[in-house]
Amino acid sequence: MAAEKSTVKPRRLDWVYATLPVNIALGPVGTFVQLYLLQLNGVQAGTVYVAAAVTAFNAVSIPAAIIWGFATDRLRKRKLVIVVSYAVTTVFLFSFFFSDSNSGIIFVYSLVSFISAASATPLNLLIMESEQKSRWASGFARLSLVSSVGATIGYVLCSVWVQFLPVIWLVIPFGVLSLVSVAMSIVLVQEPPYTFEREVVVMQRPSFLQRLVAFPLFFLNIPRPSDFRRLFKGIRNELTSYVPLLYLSIILFYLGSGVFNTSFVPALSDHSLTESEVYAVSVAALVAQILAFRYAGRYIANRSLVGVAVQTLLLRGGAYALLGVASLLVPGVLFTIPALIFYPLSSGIAYGIYYTASNTMIFDSVKGSHHGSSLGVYSAVVGVSTTFGSFASGLTSHYLGFDFSFVIAGGLLVAAAFITATLSREKSSEQKSA
Repeated sequence: MAAEKSTVKPRRLDWVYATLPVNIALGPVGTFVQLYLLQLNGVQAGTVYVAAAVTAFNAVSIPAAIIWGFATDRLRKRKLVIVVSYAVTTVFLFSFFFSDSNSGIIFVYSLVSFISAASATPLNLLIMESEQKSRWASGFARLSLVSSVGATIGYVLCSVWVQFLPVIWLVIPFGVLSLVSVAMSIVLVQEPPYTFEREVVVMQRPSFLQRLVAFPLFFLNIPRPSDFRRLFKGIRNELTSYVPLLYLSIILFYLGSGVFNTSFVPALSDHSLTESEVYAVSVAALVAQILAFRYAGRYIANRSLVGVAVQTLLLRGGAYALLGVASLLVPGVLFTIPALIFYPLSSGIAYGIYYTASNTMIFDSVKGSHHGSSLGVYSAVVGVSTTFGSFASGLTSHYLGFDFSFVIAGGLLVAAAFITATLSREKSSEQKSA
């Protein structure tokens, strides 16, 4: 009897590592698209095409989140959705090799946006459906770590690759890595013994936070105009203004982030940084972001979430504005120095901590009978704000310069900080990280 017990092995999350190769491929694919468009068109004209590509990517992600969310509930086949997602992603990544026009590149990038959204929810649900509840938090932590490490490895790979080979040839390792994830998923991923509805993700903080980190759009249902009116109608009343003001600050956050992130790679290229150096700057930010997510929980513990959000919004906004000043005053490759200082601060440390704090606040706000519609409104404003920020970035950077775009982005985040600071003290004192 004892011998029989000793042969029983505890359940493990080995299948999570099937996501590593595809994360290595997808992590740097956005920078790849931007560099390729800049290479084809030059910085001046290329900046407009970069903005168009990022805008299209963000716009497509909204219907993709809706479609794949409902498909996940209808199919109830986690392995099938994951394998198909990775397989079609492989096809689209290789398709870049045959897309040598601006419209073709933007179209394929949009397809990547659509199909890459498919696996986000099934991966989260699979952890909850195949592991004991006591191990959910560690499962989500491992999935998040594998994703972050994969993206970092991808940027390092690209930084080395482009020193010796053309940028467009990056699609070869991208496609091969995605194909490896297909094979690993077929072998390692098993259909769970039972399935959950997507709503269960909203009920547990670890699953909710991980789901938004993986893909920040999550629609339990399609929001209606009345949902927006219900959510924002209490903005003028001090007793009911907390949630609409929180959402308003998040709108400004994603607007500013969209403006900055869309222009950053073209700005680096405009300062004569090589493609390898552009990837290296991103590596520094990703490492800082991994550390920020790793220790964010400890930092916000027993602190006001509102206070943490204000601090990190000011840090991120200030770093954006200082990069704008540096873009104007620092010539050529010397811009690498402020980029390596302020970009990891803004997109690494400030982002990781703010994202953890703000999503915890959102988690608390979507509880109750209207959690589905509230989450739908949140996802809609995030998607639309990011898309509009990317679109505006192309116009401001092309006509007014990168320095102006960065300062505008920083100003939007500072405005978000001031709005966040007005949230009621009663509510902020209740909303502290456990």
